[in-house]
Amino acid sequence: MEGIEIRVLGSADLGTLCAVREGLFDNAVAPAQARAFLGDPGHVMLMAFDGPLAVGMASGTVLLHPDKPPAMFVNEVETRESHQRRGIATALTQALIEHARKRGCIGVWLGTEPDNAPALGLYRKLGGAEVAFVGFGWDDAL
Repeated sequence: MEGIEIRVLGSADLGTLCAVREGLFDNAVAPAQARAFLGDPGHVMLMAFDGPLAVGMASGTVLLHPDKPPAMFVNEVETRESHQRRGIATALTQALIEHARKRGCIGVWLGTEPDNAPALGLYRKLGGAEVAFVGFGWDDAL
């Protein structure tokens, strides 16, 4: 991962997030959504940079419950196609897990599609425990 820098973005990085070129996120970054995400202390965005180019990202949300310690849900991990197979997704996921632990999260969890071989390989390599659960979505959530 020579030359790759991983940073946690904050509110001051709104311009950086909004300037991310196509090909990293599923859709174009929406400034209002980006502002809300970065301004909410329950959300975290890590980005990997190759010089000025954003080449990877991982985002998470702290889940709070009245009867349990906080946990982190990993929203998404992605690497720009031009930079895949270089360990960036691994480094981002590890950094997000460490960030969650430092914030006091006791558990970290995520879901992925059963046919997403690259994601399955990454999470297995990182020692994640596979658990079976069924997901449901409303209003085009999934």
